[in-house]
Amino acid sequence: MATLLRKIGLIRLHDRDTDGAKHQGSRKAPKSQKNASKQCNSSNESILLQSDHHHHHYHNNHQQQHSHKRSEQPPPSIKDSNKDKQQAGSKVPPAGSSSSSSSIPGQPPNKQHCAQVRSRRLMKELQDIRKLTDHFISVELVEDNLFEWNVKLLQVDKDSALWQDMKETSTECILLNLNFPDNFPFSPPFMRVLSPRLENGYVLDGGAICMELLTPRGWSSAYTVEAVMRQFAASLVKGQGRICRKVGKTKKAFTRKEAEATFKSLVKTHEKYGWVTPPVSDG
Repeated sequence: MATLLRKIGLIRLHDRDTDGAKHQGSRKAPKSQKNASKQCNSSNESILLQSDHHHHHYHNNHQQQHSHKRSEQPPPSIKDSNKDKQQAGSKVPPAGSSSSSSSIPGQPPNKQHCAQVRSRRLMKELQDIRKLTDHFISVELVEDNLFEWNVKLLQVDKDSALWQDMKETSTECILLNLNFPDNFPFSPPFMRVLSPRLENGYVLDGGAICMELLTPRGWSSAYTVEAVMRQFAASLVKGQGRICRKVGKTKKAFTRKEAEATFKSLVKTHEKYGWVTPPVSDG
């Protein structure tokens, strides 16, 4: 019986030992798991470090290649820099620039200035002509256009044959047309006779007038319309101008196209041979 009890006790001790060993083995297992997780984490960290190192190496190489490309590009030339400055200057208006209230839209500054000078000059001349006491000439604007005038020459030398013709034909005046260019008074007006149809007196085909002061070379900005008209009246008498009374020609009116062509031709002729006063017989 005692022997049986010892065996039972030994069996229990053996079971207890085996259970303790199992229990200890179960407690040691997490350490292995921790070691495994540590190894996994370390491997992951090494992979991350390797990837970061690879990315850093790639980034450095990319920067070096980019800097190498920039170093290979030639520096901008002086022409390119000047061109850029000109483009920038054309886009950005100059400081302090402002549109004047008297400027004419759609015209560059130099044309605006010429238009203002021409307008002021013609307005002044109109006022001066209206103040004349001898009623030598009168002016009418063509369709209210300040730059185109119809001028009536009311008087010539009363001892001349032309004045006698005017009386006999009941011609009130000699009508002329004046067209003022954009750069007047620095260029002469284009002047032509409209009516009556005249012969001689330096009046040519189409009503063109052969006078040196009406050409670019003979013109001066100091000349006024009144002075030009007085010179023209003297030239008519000096050149023995007469009113045409020939049948068939009296009804044929002067035309501007014909006058312009004649004037251009006579200017070329006089520029070639000079301005010599022709004989009276040549008109």
